[in-house]
Amino acid sequence: MRNILSSPLVHLLLLSLVLALMAEERGATSASEIEKKEEATVHIVYVDRPEGADPEEFHIRTLGSVLGSEEAAKGAVLYHYKSAASGFSAKLTPSQVEELKKQPGVLQIVPSQTYQLHGPGARPRGGAV
Repeated sequence: MRNILSSPLVHLLLLSLVLALMAEERGATSASEIEKKEEATVHIVYVDRPEGADPEEFHIRTLGSVLGSEEAAKGAVLYHYKSAASGFSAKLTPSQVEELKKQPGVLQIVPSQTYQLHGPGARPRGGAV
């Protein structure tokens, strides 16, 4: 009787199994990479000053056109800028940023950044504490 493990059919099945497992693992990595790319981060969206409209309502309408509803936009907006600049900050994914750039009145979208004037434990010059 011939050994079943030496059968070409068994070798083919084992090879298929190994390739399927490798493809599944590669797919999981790709999915996590996509998730990282689509992670929402805070952006500041600068817009034209709306003439004859409430700035906050304009911000909500503009963002709502990308997020699918004004309710979703209200939940996403972190702050409205109305004095020195016109715009708002919101947590957005990269694809939402790209879609928002196409909206009328949107001038610029920049990632929010925090700057520190002094590093941790920095002391003022001259030895004073």
